[in-house]
Amino acid sequence: MSQQPPPPFATALVAGGIAGTTVDLSLFPLDTLKTRLQAREGFFASGGFRGIYRGVGSAVVGSAPGAAFFFCTYEGVKGFLSSRRAASQRLGSVDPIHGAADAGPGRWEEPVEHMVAASLGEVAACAVRVPTEVVKQRAQAGLHGGSSAAALRAILARRHEAAGGLASVWRELYRGWGITVLREVPFTVVQFPLWEALKGWGRRRRGLAGAGREVGAAESALYGSVSGAVAAGVTTPLDVLKTRVMLSKEREKVFSVVRDILSNHGIRPFFAGIGPRVMWISAGGAIFLGSYQWAVNSLQGNTF
Repeated sequence: MSQQPPPPFATALVAGGIAGTTVDLSLFPLDTLKTRLQAREGFFASGGFRGIYRGVGSAVVGSAPGAAFFFCTYEGVKGFLSSRRAASQRLGSVDPIHGAADAGPGRWEEPVEHMVAASLGEVAACAVRVPTEVVKQRAQAGLHGGSSAAALRAILARRHEAAGGLASVWRELYRGWGITVLREVPFTVVQFPLWEALKGWGRRRRGLAGAGREVGAAESALYGSVSGAVAAGVTTPLDVLKTRVMLSKEREKVFSVVRDILSNHGIRPFFAGIGPRVMWISAGGAIFLGSYQWAVNSLQGNTF
C-alpha cells in the first residue's frame, strides 16, 4: 500500500475548515430529520418536517474549527507514525505499534496508523463538536423555540443557579461527551482506513503512486461516500444513544438509557434513523472528503 506524505499543518487546517463548513451546511436538513427520528418524544412531536434549518447557527460556528482540529491532528499523527515506522525499519529497531523492523512489509501497519490517527483526531475535534451538537440538537428537536441562541442562553443561565455555577455550565455543554467519543472513534476507525485504502488502490490503478501525486477530488469523494456509508450503518446504535443522552431533560447515564430502551421497546429503536443516517453520511462522506481533497490538491498545486 503506497502512502503519500501528509499535507503541511496550514494546508490541513484550511482544507479541514473548508470541508467541515461545506458538508454541514449542505446536509443540515437530513441531520435535522435524523435527530427528530431518534428523539424520545418522537418525530412529529419534535417538529416533523417543519423548521428543518433550526440550529443551523451553532453548526456554522462549530463546523470549521471542529473539522480543522480533526484534520490537523489526523495528518500530524499519521505523518509522525509513518516517519517512525520508516526510521525503525532503517535502524532495525522495535516499537510498540509496528513491531520488529525485519518482520516484513505487513499490510496491517498503515491501517493501524490510520486508526490511531483518526481516533486521536476525533478526540481533539470533540472538544468543539460536543458543545455544538448539544446546542444544535436541542434547537433541531424544537426545544427553546427551535433557536440555537436560546438553547445556548438556557445552558449559560445555569451559572446563576444556586447549585450550578460554571461547573454546571461546563457539564451541560459537554453532556454526552463520553457517548459521542464512543460513537465517533469506532466510526473513524472504520471510515478512514477504508478511505485511505481505496485511495491507495486508486493511486496504484492510475500510476500516481510513483509520481507522488494524489487522487482527484471526485475520486476521493466516491471513496469517501462508500467508506462513510459502511461506517454509518455499523455505528447507528451508538448514534441513537448519543442523541437520547443529549436530548434528555436531566442528565442520564448511558447504561440507564440502554436499559430503558431495551426494557420498553426492544432492539428496534437502536436502529432508528438508520436510513437517513446512512444516506446523510454517505453523501456527507463524498462532500467532506471530496472537498478536503480538492482543497489540499489546490493548495499544494496538484490540480486534476
